[in-house]
Amino acid sequence: MLVWQSILLFLVGCVLSKSPTNLYTPGYVQCPEGKLTRSSLDGINSNEKAYIDRRYANAKSELSRFLHNAKMVDFDVDRFLETANPTIGLAFSGGGYRAMLAGAGELLALDSRATNPSVLSGILQSSNYIAGLSGGSWLVGSLASNDLIPVDQLLREDKLWDIQNSLVAYYGVNIVRNTAMWGNINLQVQTKQLAGFTVSITDVYGRALSHQLLTNFDNQGASFLWSDVTETTSFQNNEMPYPILAALGREPNTVLMNFNSTVFELTPYEVGSWDPSLRSFVDTKYIGTRLDDGAPISKRCVNGFDNAGFFMGTSSSLFNIVLQQLNNMPIPPFLKELISKFTLDPVEKLNIDIAQYNPNPFHKSNNSDTKIARSRTLYLADGGEDGQNVPLLPLIHRKVSAIFAFDQSADKNNWPDGSALIKTFERQFSSQGDGIAFPYVPDQNTFRNLNLTSKPTFFGCDTQNLTSLTENIYDVPVVIYLANRPFTYFSNTSTFKLKYSDTERQGMISNGYDVASRLNGKLDNEWAACVGCAIIRREQERLGIEQTEQCKKCFENYCWDGTIYKGEPLGDNFSDEGLTTSAADYNLNNVAGINDGGIALVKRDDLSN
Repeated sequence: MLVWQSILLFLVGCVLSKSPTNLYTPGYVQCPEGKLTRSSLDGINSNEKAYIDRRYANAKSELSRFLHNAKMVDFDVDRFLETANPTIGLAFSGGGYRAMLAGAGELLALDSRATNPSVLSGILQSSNYIAGLSGGSWLVGSLASNDLIPVDQLLREDKLWDIQNSLVAYYGVNIVRNTAMWGNINLQVQTKQLAGFTVSITDVYGRALSHQLLTNFDNQGASFLWSDVTETTSFQNNEMPYPILAALGREPNTVLMNFNSTVFELTPYEVGSWDPSLRSFVDTKYIGTRLDDGAPISKRCVNGFDNAGFFMGTSSSLFNIVLQQLNNMPIPPFLKELISKFTLDPVEKLNIDIAQYNPNPFHKSNNSDTKIARSRTLYLADGGEDGQNVPLLPLIHRKVSAIFAFDQSADKNNWPDGSALIKTFERQFSSQGDGIAFPYVPDQNTFRNLNLTSKPTFFGCDTQNLTSLTENIYDVPVVIYLANRPFTYFSNTSTFKLKYSDTERQGMISNGYDVASRLNGKLDNEWAACVGCAIIRREQERLGIEQTEQCKKCFENYCWDGTIYKGEPLGDNFSDEGLTTSAADYNLNNVAGINDGGIALVKRDDLSN
C-alpha cells in the first residue's frame, strides 16, 4: 500500500511541477491581484458582459435572418432592429437522459447548421444565453465543451453520447474494460485526494459521466475545465450562446430543498448566486482556492478544480445514487470505501446527492452572513431539487426579452405539468425572490387540461398584466413554454432509465425536434412567425410599437389568457395537434406505450413522408 501511495504522490508531484490542468488533480498557480470574489450587486461579470457585447452583433444578424425567413406579415424587420435589441435565452430542464435527448432534438430544431433545417432554424444562433440543469446540464455542458458541435454531426460521428450501457457498466459485459475504467477513475480521484483536496461521491460520478459526455477528449476530459470553454473556437468567434449550468446550495447537514435554497449558477467565468442568501460570485478558474472574504490567504491559487465533468455532475448530483449499484462491480477498494462511506454512514448518507466544494470560496464573505457563508465547505446539489426544474432564474437575472423553456420534467406519468414554471413564479414572493419577476402562470390542473402542456404556450404576453408584480415590467421576459409530449415517440421515459439503444436515442431526439418545430410547421404554417412575434414583443412594448394583425392572431392562439380549469382531469390524451380531448378517447385509442419506458412508436402514416 505504501508503494502504491508513493507512486500516486509522485504523479501528483509531476502534475504540480508541470501543469495543474494536465490531469484531473488540480494544481497551483500564481494568484492574480485583488479579490477573487465579487458582489452580485455589481451586475453581470465584466468578462461575460464583454463576451455578450461581442456576440450581440452575430446574434442580432442571425435574428434578422430568422425574422426575415419567418414570413412575418406587415412587419419591417430591418427598421425594427435599427432601434430594438431583443435578447433570447434558452433553458433546458432536468430529467436525466430523457431531458438530454429530448432537449437535443429541440436544440437541433433551432440550429441553422442542421442537415435538415426546421422552421425555427437560426434561433440557436440568435440566442444570447443557453442554460441547463441536471439532465439539461449534460446537454448544454457536453455540447459547449465540445465546441458547440451540432447535434446531427454528433450523431453521425458517433463519438459522444454512447449510452447503450449505463455509466455503471459503460463497456457492457466486457469485465476487463469496465475494470480498467474504474481503475482509471480510482487513480484520478485518489490522486486528487492525496494532493490535499476533499473528494466526494460526485468526483466518482463526474468521472464516470465523462465517459459519455466528454469522450472526444483525451482520457475522457480528465483535464478539461469548464473555464476552458472560453478557449473553444465557437466561443472565441462569439458564436456560442453563453452557457450556464444551474445547481442548488444546501445548508450544512440538511436535506430540505425549497424556496429558501440558494440557486447557484456555474458559468465559464464565475460560480455563485444572485440570491439574498449569498449575493456573491467567485472566479471559476480559481475555485478551490482557500479564501478569506474573497482574498487568497497565500500567493498560490488553485487551478484545475473546475473539471467540466465534475461541474456537470454537480448540476445533476441527484444521480449520485446510481453509484450504489457499484457494489456488484469489480471496482478498486478505495472507490468502494468512498462510496460505502456515503451509503452506510448515517450522517454522510444525508449528503450522498451533493457535491462538496472544500474550501468554500464564500467563507467569511462580507456579502452575506448566512449558514452558507459561515460553512468551511460549500455543498451543491442537483439544480432541480427545489422543483424549479427549468433553469429560468439565471436568464431572468440577465433580463432577456424572451425565454424558450424546454420542459422534460416527470411530473405526471413522466410528462410535465407546468410545476417547474409554477415554482419559479411562486419563488418571487419568497425571501429569496428579491430582484426577480416572473409572469403569471396557472395551476397544474389548468396546465394539463387546457392544452398548455400539449402545445406551445406563451406567458407574459402583455406587460400591462404584470404591473402588480414589478415596476420594471419591460424586464419581465415572454416565456415560450414547450413541454415534452409524444409525436413520433413516447418520450416519457423514466428519469432513472440509464441506457438507451441507438434506436431509442434517435426516437427521443426526433420527437424533441417535432416538439420544438411543431412537426416542422405541419401543424401550424405560421409557427415560425408566431415565435418571431413572441421574441420581438417585449421590445415592441418598450418602444410603443403596435402589434401586427398576424401577431395578434398568434397571441390569441398561443398566449395563456388567464383562464383557470376547474373541471375533472382529462388525462394525457395527445392528439396529432397536441390537444387534450377526453380521457375516454385517450384510454380507448392511445394508451399503449404511455408508461412502457418509451419503447413504443406512434404510427403516423400521414406524416411519415
